[in-house]
Amino acid sequence: MNSASAALLPVNAVLAWVLAVLLAAAVAVTAAARLSPEQHFGRAREVLTAGLRAALQLAAVSAIIGWVVHHGAALLGFVLLMYAVAVRTAGRRITSDGTWWWTALPIAVGVLPAVALLLGTGLLPVRGIALIPVTGILIGGALTATVLAGRQSMVTLEQRHGEVEAGLALGLTERDARIEIARPVASDALVPGLDQTRTVGLVTLPGAFVGMLLGGADAITAGAVQLFVLVALMAVQAVAVTVTLELVARSRITAPRRGTAPPSPRWTWSSWRARRTARSSSARGRAEP
Repeated sequence: MNSASAALLPVNAVLAWVLAVLLAAAVAVTAAARLSPEQHFGRAREVLTAGLRAALQLAAVSAIIGWVVHHGAALLGFVLLMYAVAVRTAGRRITSDGTWWWTALPIAVGVLPAVALLLGTGLLPVRGIALIPVTGILIGGALTATVLAGRQSMVTLEQRHGEVEAGLALGLTERDARIEIARPVASDALVPGLDQTRTVGLVTLPGAFVGMLLGGADAITAGAVQLFVLVALMAVQAVAVTVTLELVARSRITAPRRGTAPPSPRWTWSSWRARRTARSSSARGRAEP
């Protein structure tokens, strides 16, 4: 372990123990407070799964990243994999019907021009060691903005359906009526990125800045790189939110229709307990005279 990495976090048994304690605390608090849409334990299971998946995925990426950055085809494949996972994650978070794949559009439209501009101007070299982390940050920002804008827009349109109908009665097109209702809540998807940019250096020191300092860069260079990442993120997220809002307003991204069969539920602690309780009640009913 070099001195720079040791100055940040030593990778040893103590780190593993602390990570396990923090993950267990996150799961326990989420379960105890029932921080889940169904007010049971589904979200706690997601927290546990997310933590374990992160550990496995980072271990796998750490093992292959050194090879990927030196092979052009593998580099392109890795970037496409990041994009595909982001699309699937965003689509699944927004809707459970077959329109989830439309989330590929806002993420691509937001990220591609930014990456092309950086590559075209020579600010971002076509090397894996630089291309993968920068592209990953931008894809992650577009993913977050797309999910927030899509979820909030669809919930609001469902709750304020009468106002959409009123707009139609006044002569607005369906797209215009829906977008007028959804636009204010969709714009809230920009708030996390705005807050991060406003407070950088005062509340948080983001990863790109700290990483460059640990890698030996001077503070001015590290600050300039972090500034460009934050500004690029704001541009990417603004485009992603705009395109997502348009897709929802035009009913390209939709919620499952009422009356259709829901997808097969995944196993959860709450569903298992509900089935167990139902079986116990049924058994007691049969046993009673």
